[in-house]
Amino acid sequence: MEFTFKPYAPAAKYKQAAAYFSMEFALDQALKIYSGGLGFLAGSHMRSAYELKQNLVGIGILWSYGYYDQGRNPDQTLRVDYTQKSYSYLQDTGLLFPITIHGADVHVRALYLAPEVFGTAPMFFLTTDIPENDYISRTISHHLYDPDAAARVAQAILLGVGGGKLLDVLNRQTDVYHLNEGHGLPLAFYLYEKHGRKLEEVQKRLVFTTHTPELAGNEERPMKLLTDMSFFGPVPEDEIRRVARLDGTTLNYTLTALRFARRANGVSKVHGEVANEMWGHYEGICPIIPITNSQNGTYWRDPQLAGALKSKNDGALLARKQELKKALFKVVADQTGNIFDPEVLTIVWARRFAAYKRADLILRHFERFVALATNAKHPIQIIWAGKPYPLDQGAIDVFNSLIERTKNLPNCAVLVGYELELSAELKKGSDIWLNTPRYPREASGTSGMTAAMNASVNLSIADGWIPEFIRDGENGFVIPHSPVDQPDDVKDDAEATALLDVLENHVLPLYYDQPKDFLKVVKTAMKDVEPAFESARMAKEYYEKLYKA
Repeated sequence: MEFTFKPYAPAAKYKQAAAYFSMEFALDQALKIYSGGLGFLAGSHMRSAYELKQNLVGIGILWSYGYYDQGRNPDQTLRVDYTQKSYSYLQDTGLLFPITIHGADVHVRALYLAPEVFGTAPMFFLTTDIPENDYISRTISHHLYDPDAAARVAQAILLGVGGGKLLDVLNRQTDVYHLNEGHGLPLAFYLYEKHGRKLEEVQKRLVFTTHTPELAGNEERPMKLLTDMSFFGPVPEDEIRRVARLDGTTLNYTLTALRFARRANGVSKVHGEVANEMWGHYEGICPIIPITNSQNGTYWRDPQLAGALKSKNDGALLARKQELKKALFKVVADQTGNIFDPEVLTIVWARRFAAYKRADLILRHFERFVALATNAKHPIQIIWAGKPYPLDQGAIDVFNSLIERTKNLPNCAVLVGYELELSAELKKGSDIWLNTPRYPREASGTSGMTAAMNASVNLSIADGWIPEFIRDGENGFVIPHSPVDQPDDVKDDAEATALLDVLENHVLPLYYDQPKDFLKVVKTAMKDVEPAFESARMAKEYYEKLYKA
């Protein structure tokens, strides 16, 4: 049967046709094509676009092996597993078309995720893992963020050129092309060729979201590799150098996207300032405005907690929180053999496992941490979870060191399998959501938003979205950060001390000695986080400030 693309009728104020390109989407536990916050953000965006009936399609890649499955070795340390996935609910469109990678045709098949499956905007996922391709071409869509440089470039071409060509094959009139991060940059060159090699025609249509002040997130590749891989399509290198203002031997994806887009956004007010400091002195870039990331409440919030808050039923809210803590503690017991107490203040650190996020900051002054962890008057329980990049040995070493250093503390647990489902259980079952990035390197961070929706209080460095939300002692707790120009070791020492000080002097006494006041903080956070940090606001702002501007 021939595929016909007939999604829902768009709402009148969102009729402008947009396409959103992202390397990863976290839509549902059953679709494992994401690694962390970038995917969580994209997933919430697709859900809110559906709820608002925006005329938007999502375009991603169907990763045959996903990111990776996180297990344990016999000694409890992290094990990376790769399992081939299949998804019967994705519809094969029958659309098959070639794109050029490394000077040769690579065949692309498109699969369709209908809006009613997960409550998202209509979405297409591209794959090269099909019989029409040779083995090397098939592997392009095997692994999200393949470590091989040429494979990563091929993945960028698949997303950007494959996605752009798919929209043309579908005959979908697209007014705005939105790159979520620079991964899909070849789309810019596809549009450049399509519109008569006129930069202004690309700039009329292309918008861009930059997500990170981290160098690793702002991809840069040698021009020779890019030209060899057909990154620029049929556009000659000398023309690329002229129009992209290149004079060196490498191309920076973010900087080039800023030159081909008409408008871009950072993902928090702080990050908007950082992004302008990073890129603002370069010639030919577009304006960078802040549109703060957010998360979809329908998907993330527990309905019973939300209902108790709305009806002002404190007893029901506390009772439901106890139920959710008990549910999480079953996972803890199953994975670690540790039995946690629902009456005890429970702290969770859980997110993508990157070095700058400092999962082990609370352990830096270890003797003081052990004293805190063994304090009978004000006991704590702490859980860590998150996926390091599978070839980032430094991050894996930190993950494994958490297991080793806390193995004799029965109130500490390190969990594996950090995906959407476990993330939700951790947010619903925690009292404190700990966030310890090295300022100002957290562009946004969104896990604390969904924690706050679920009666978990943020204890955080004031970075990313946090300064826009937190009022210290009223709806969360701030860990003071050190001056930016200090050496990292000095900052880590001072901020680890500050973290333990805030816990010992503010959080724990409030939780145990003034439970009504602690509950007031919980409820204030739940009220403050929505609608300001619920993704309907973000999806609206994308249309108003990025697409229509």
